[in-house]
Amino acid sequence: MSHELGRLEDLPQDYRDELKALNLVPLWPSLRAVLPPKVPTRATKAIHWPYATLKPLLLKAGELTPIEKAERRVLVLANPGHGLENMKASPAMYLGMQLLLPGEWAPSHRHTPNAVRMIVEGEGAYTTVDGEKCPMSRGDLILTPTGLWHEHGHDGTDPVVWLDVLDLPLVYYMEASYHVNGERQQVKQGSGDRAWTRAGVVPTTVFTRSDKRYPMLRYPWETTRAALLGMAADQPDLECVQVTYVNPETGDDAENILGFYALMLKPGQTLQLPTRSPAQVFHLIEGGMAVSTCGKTFDLVEADTCCAPGYEPVTLKNRSMAEPSFVFIADESPLHRKLGVYETR
Repeated sequence: MSHELGRLEDLPQDYRDELKALNLVPLWPSLRAVLPPKVPTRATKAIHWPYATLKPLLLKAGELTPIEKAERRVLVLANPGHGLENMKASPAMYLGMQLLLPGEWAPSHRHTPNAVRMIVEGEGAYTTVDGEKCPMSRGDLILTPTGLWHEHGHDGTDPVVWLDVLDLPLVYYMEASYHVNGERQQVKQGSGDRAWTRAGVVPTTVFTRSDKRYPMLRYPWETTRAALLGMAADQPDLECVQVTYVNPETGDDAENILGFYALMLKPGQTLQLPTRSPAQVFHLIEGGMAVSTCGKTFDLVEADTCCAPGYEPVTLKNRSMAEPSFVFIADESPLHRKLGVYETR
């Protein structure tokens, strides 16, 4: 018995025309395209965005376009496998490198896609999220979850750059993507990172209970880095020194669609990551690292970003024999788990 499926061209033209007129499509000619054997079809390409080539173009954008004309001055890190016009790094991840110059203010708005900001360089800027003012320093992770008002300001003297990571491709695909403009926010008293970044102690809620869905919006790099170094010192035989950014009240992922992590490679270490279903993005915070996947090797220096498709092995290597390297990772694991398609091979 033959397992070869019939082609669309095998059907009479008048039959095909009748189907088309009724908005009907025969499945069997396209069945293997949408359900390929054993491994999914992936458009995501392994690609590297060196910060050294990107930064001058971003600063040039600052000269060419005032913030009033841009609202958000961003260069999108687009994966060519998805077509540059689609502005995707992977099926569910959008990446953008954003610039804010001294004295600028990016106005308040809120939108349905979830976003995070990984601060690349510069001091003096801040993001106000739901009334909480979050200072920006290199390596800090700042959440701007779905539906929360947020704006960016800069009181410093030098340009500030950060990496935006959004689940925009997914929300747009669902026809649920929109934004609303708002007024400048009034800053409220309090900061989630002051209450939640002490290991082993959490606020007692006997008398009062937080009504915040996201009790911690800023994850300072200083404390994340210290946690990684502490893990490595406490467990010298630990192969993978990695932490996950979580909601400290629930222990769930910091946001509900994408996952965010920080990983440390010890001096000279090579780490083979498990082959998993979600695509991954790697952004180097400190050190020097080689990322190998899909037959390519990307030599990352500080502030470089690269992407690896799902279902592909990834190897990380610290190029320094003397110092650790630290990398921020974003992936689609929470989404895959919720959909029941998460796999490790």
